[in-house]
Amino acid sequence: MDRLGRPDADRGVYGISVAADLVGMGAQNLRLYERRGLIDPDRTEGGTRRYSEEDLVRLLRIRQLLADGLNLAGISLVLQLEADNARLRAKPAQRRKHDD
Repeated sequence: MDRLGRPDADRGVYGISVAADLVGMGAQNLRLYERRGLIDPDRTEGGTRRYSEEDLVRLLRIRQLLADGLNLAGISLVLQLEADNARLRAKPAQRRKHDD
């Protein structure tokens, strides 16, 4: 939990039907995106999918890229490039923080 009592952004708390409703997609789409490696929700001990706030943000990004005309292979590449870019941008900030 964060300081306001909300779940951590990376902790899976939403079931698939709630997550699908929140992002305006069908549950079958979420399953497809998981099979294609676009999303990786947490799982309970019983195997039930649990989506986090970060997963919801990623699903909204997928929805946006689909609306822009990309296919799932293209979306996979865009998401990987965005993750790589974020990681590279974080490195100088981490170094500056360490040097201070």
